[in-house]
Amino acid sequence: MANDVLKYVNGYRRKKGLSPLVMNSVMSAEALKHSQNMASHRTSFGHNGFDGRSSRISSALGGISEVGENVSMGSTSAKEVVDNWLRSAVHRENIEGHYRITGIGIAADKRGNLYFTQIFAMN
Repeated sequence: MANDVLKYVNGYRRKKGLSPLVMNSVMSAEALKHSQNMASHRTSFGHNGFDGRSSRISSALGGISEVGENVSMGSTSAKEVVDNWLRSAVHRENIEGHYRITGIGIAADKRGNLYFTQIFAMN
């Protein structure tokens, strides 16, 4: 499903004349960990710990100049989560940002509710 999120995000970016984002495994691992933490309620839904995720990504990649993050819960498909993000000015700004790389992580809670995290960066 993460690849589908990227497909829809990049499809939107292409329509806006923006370059596609490239999936990054370090960023995806951080995004997955955050989604898992939200799904298991180890952290509340939101951007808690974002500075730590950014620092770990920057260290692993040898520095990043910009970073952003979108989170969502309750969507049932990649298309639905991307459509919801695009309806929100703040989330859409990240999708349209001058980023080059991304990481996407998706986790389900005990009831099957999905938690999505997409991290954006420029390196």
